[in-house]
Amino acid sequence: MRDGAVGRRDLLALAALAWPTLARPAAAQGGAASLSALTAQANAGTVGVVSGGVDGTYVRIAADLAAVLDDGDRLRVLPIIGRGSVQNLSDIALVRGVDIGIVQSDALAFVRRRRLLAGAEQMIQYIAKLYDEELHVLAGPGIGRLQDLAGRVVNLDGRGSGTAMTASLVLETLGIAARPAFDPQDVALEKLRRGEIAALAYVAGKPTRLFAGLPPDSGLHFVPVPMTPALLETHLPSRLGAAEYPLLVPADAPVDTLAVGAVMAVYAWQPGTERHRKVAAFVDAFTAKFEEFLRPPRHPKWREVNLQAQVPGWVRFDPRAEPPPPPVPARRPRSWGP
Repeated sequence: MRDGAVGRRDLLALAALAWPTLARPAAAQGGAASLSALTAQANAGTVGVVSGGVDGTYVRIAADLAAVLDDGDRLRVLPIIGRGSVQNLSDIALVRGVDIGIVQSDALAFVRRRRLLAGAEQMIQYIAKLYDEELHVLAGPGIGRLQDLAGRVVNLDGRGSGTAMTASLVLETLGIAARPAFDPQDVALEKLRRGEIAALAYVAGKPTRLFAGLPPDSGLHFVPVPMTPALLETHLPSRLGAAEYPLLVPADAPVDTLAVGAVMAVYAWQPGTERHRKVAAFVDAFTAKFEEFLRPPRHPKWREVNLQAQVPGWVRFDPRAEPPPPPVPARRPRSWGP
């Protein structure tokens, strides 16, 4: 290496020493592989999966996907830390290298209603519904139904969070004009106990630890969420019961609410393209090895997954879709010249 410059042959030699698998093309071809060949090999089976924050469940699900499905050069899963369901949808549609993402099932309806991503319904499909998360609306005295929150302060977690998206969508659908706040949930809970806000919303799988330490005499209670036909288009009915919250819910009076599913979303690549082939290979491997996700040390939420479950308002990705037929060439007009 002259004057600190690294030649192509030197770079390939160093790469082969650092990671033996990179030397395979060279051995197969009887000479040094080109960088373009290495690039093609590295990307041939690589699928990017955007997930959630470092402390959330989504990123652990993505890590499980990588651990179970990675298969040498044929399939490699790259987990990517995400910034919430709405941003994940945008990343799937727009960011190079991101094919798949984990999002809340109501994210597509939210993006459509807010007109945040034109053509999202055509660009985004789903591979599988994962597990459910419930909407918890915890309120103080004087709040017996959601309509009582009109004009009152309701905490929706951080801006851009899944809770903020779902709770905003529910309140808007029901025509309830609450005053949103965006404090962290632990801060909001203390404000609620002091009577500084009327309620907090929290989307999380039941039971959630946030409410575990509330004494029965706290004066706080869950507010029922009515399941209207409009909400049923993108959500599932659920209940909060004494089994999950014995200090907050009477045994004979479960609280109606809605559940939002975690969805493995995917870009709707055109059949016959290389990206569609890679995603199809991912789906085939995911289906074939699904039983491995149900055993430790994989996340226990995998045991709630039903691969046949439908997601209202979404279109399922078809790994067996055939490419469209080539266009029929236009017939040349007959020449009538001399």
